[in-house]
Amino acid sequence: MQQDDPVRGPYDTGRFADVGDMDNVTTIKHAADVVRRMRIDLLEHPNEWENSELECFLEALAASLEDIPKAYANRDEQFPKQPTWRILAEVLVMATGYE
Repeated sequence: MQQDDPVRGPYDTGRFADVGDMDNVTTIKHAADVVRRMRIDLLEHPNEWENSELECFLEALAASLEDIPKAYANRDEQFPKQPTWRILAEVLVMATGYE
């Protein structure tokens, strides 16, 4: 879900929010920090997000929630049985660039 994701090509209309490394998102404070970085990224790059409007973001968020287990499988990672703060952060960022 990084900005340089090889799946994304030159014809994409947007990108994922650049919030830095999310591997260490383990607490509610970490998740809140990701949301704050998302806001800053949106303010600095309003035309670069795929889903910068609330209606589009919420639709993409729903799709991201449904697809996050596949994203883990594509990375050869086991999807946790219990939700984590990292998964919440990943889904929120995923929704910014979901097509």
